[in-house]
Amino acid sequence: MSRTARLFQLMQALRSGPSPKTSAQLAQDLDVSARTVHRDIDALRGLGAVIDGEAGFGFTLIEDATLPPLGFTDDELEALVLGLREVQVIGDPSLADAAGAALRKLQGRLPPRQSHRLSHAILAATRFDRPPAPTIDAATLRQAAWDERAVEFSYTDAKGQATLRRVNPLSIVYMDRSNVLLSWCYLRQDFRVFRLDRMQDMRVTDQSFRPNRVPMLRDVLARIRADREAQERETGG
Repeated sequence: MSRTARLFQLMQALRSGPSPKTSAQLAQDLDVSARTVHRDIDALRGLGAVIDGEAGFGFTLIEDATLPPLGFTDDELEALVLGLREVQVIGDPSLADAAGAALRKLQGRLPPRQSHRLSHAILAATRFDRPPAPTIDAATLRQAAWDERAVEFSYTDAKGQATLRRVNPLSIVYMDRSNVLLSWCYLRQDFRVFRLDRMQDMRVTDQSFRPNRVPMLRDVLARIRADREAQERETGG
């Protein structure tokens, strides 16, 4: 196998599956030695790939924007179109606009045949009951989650009771026909879900909860899955 082909396969291996990937795993996938993997990782970094990690801890591909982009299979393209069109329907205004811009960029950069396929994709996303519009700036909320900063807001529940909340924002999820925030609530000292259309007067605080967003999000998602499985057992679903 040529070195160029081997580097390409290494990039493919780093792109696919869960990360980080150890040199032993990569060596087995590529049928080369771990030493060769280390040399090839250094070569890819020299070409501009941003690869986090080191021997003994595993490697994660962070960015490969300076390398030639991969093309898409027809099914991958259909999946991208469906996902972006769904975001246009259920996303907050700034995210819906971003999805439309991404579709236009894709169409402009694809080969002619696939650009035509994107314009006339078989799959589409339509919802007759769109989620209520957020009453806070969802883009600011997303950035607070990325920056791992607590936010404060006034929240009105289904019974009309208003409370002031300070939370660690973890993720925004489309759930039960509404866009909701998964978070850790300081008032309740537990994970809580808040509808974006019931939040008011949100502000980002200086309180950081870095680097806990990922493990906290993992915990709340595990709890949601466990609750759902328990309900299915009770109902025999």
